[in-house]
Amino acid sequence: MESLIAKAIQLQYQPVALLWSNEKPQGAMQFAENKWGCVMWLAAAAAKGKSAVADAKTFGCFGGGVGLGFGNQYKNFPGGEEGFCHFLSTGNASREGGPELAEKIKPYMTAESHDHFLHGERYIKSPDLVEKFVQTLPITDIPEKYVVFQPLDKIDPAQEKPQTVIFFVNPDQLSALTVLANYGRGDYENVIMPYAAACQTMGIYPYHEAKSARPRAVVGLTDLTARVYIRKQLNNPNLMTFAVPFAFFEEMEQNVSGSFLERHTWLSLLSAKD
Repeated sequence: MESLIAKAIQLQYQPVALLWSNEKPQGAMQFAENKWGCVMWLAAAAAKGKSAVADAKTFGCFGGGVGLGFGNQYKNFPGGEEGFCHFLSTGNASREGGPELAEKIKPYMTAESHDHFLHGERYIKSPDLVEKFVQTLPITDIPEKYVVFQPLDKIDPAQEKPQTVIFFVNPDQLSALTVLANYGRGDYENVIMPYAAACQTMGIYPYHEAKSARPRAVVGLTDLTARVYIRKQLNNPNLMTFAVPFAFFEEMEQNVSGSFLERHTWLSLLSAKD
């Protein structure tokens, strides 16, 4: 499937289709069972033209399992959900049993991850607020076995329909997609940017939006940790994600012709980057 949007905004990388499936593409990139990895690597692989896949044993990290729709994997975090609430905030060093647990799991962690487990990533102020954050997430159990990342140009929409289409965009392209998302709606809050892990803004948040009669697009890669990882994969420090439920993607595609994307303001921005 070719995207009119991708052509009009001159993406550096191919849009990525996220699908649910009970079959995985032959030769798809996949993490080893129960081994750590970042879901953003899977999305980046698809943006570069390769297929990638995850299931309930190969989602890479606990946040990735949540983000892709394999239930509340925070319950399986070392120390359970409470351990995660401390990890994302103030750390487990002062929690009863925390230092002992940290020592037990140390051989299985990087030095950085171990330090975060003890002293916290400090992304949310307190464990109680992390608990509230988890409660607000649109945690999902997908009905199929696999989440598949495919380059959009490998998709035949007559045969399979993605859940989400993901664009990796620079600031100008993000601006254009935000304008296009609101272009034909008649109201003007059709893009959201929630605090969440990068994979969650490509997975469970668009899944949730897809249930709405008027789904919205979701901006992501405000996740600082994911930004460290993705710039190594896509060699660009200025990328964000713009994830669109498929029905909304089709609506936006239909609005390209005749829009600002054909006018001189946008075209001048395109030429300015040369």
